[in-house]
Amino acid sequence: MPSPQVPPLPRDQLPEDLKPLFDTSEERTGDATIVSVMAQQPDILRWYFGEFYDGLFYNQHKGMRVDVRTKELLRLKLSKQHGCQFCNRFNTVEAKEAGITDAMIDAIFDVSSSEFSEKDRAVLMLAEEMMLQNMEGQLSAGLYQRLRAHYDEGQIIEIGFIAAVLTGVAKWIFTFDMVNREETCPIGPPKAAE
Repeated sequence: MPSPQVPPLPRDQLPEDLKPLFDTSEERTGDATIVSVMAQQPDILRWYFGEFYDGLFYNQHKGMRVDVRTKELLRLKLSKQHGCQFCNRFNTVEAKEAGITDAMIDAIFDVSSSEFSEKDRAVLMLAEEMMLQNMEGQLSAGLYQRLRAHYDEGQIIEIGFIAAVLTGVAKWIFTFDMVNREETCPIGPPKAAE
């Protein structure tokens, strides 16, 4: 169970507009610690789930041009790699709603799987470059060309930025001990109290 130093706010102390987010987190993952801790700064919580997710990820911002299914595949690959239990439980539901199949989820670590199209493979390969464990990650000329076969330059920037935010937030939520870690998590368990 997460044990953050920043105390989680109980549901009854959350602003009314954030209680549904708490409830959805509890329902889908069994744990809303991340919401309760982030609620200590409710404007950041609102930005992350409103502006980032609704606006950039789910394309409510008119300038977003990458399809949601692609973003769901990217997010699921990143979360499966970094091993956030909350993320994986939440993201699996959303990915399935966007058309990602159980067979794709089972093959998520095998980029060459016949479950994936060439477009999917390019996105999965970018996720491998962006993941927490890859300190040498790079958008090589070859990977760029694979992406460019399916996306224009602006869309490649959009995919990369989405991956960057998700990866940075993953590091933050592990560092602040707001989520349970799965075995695949590259960030070790919290150190014993000093």
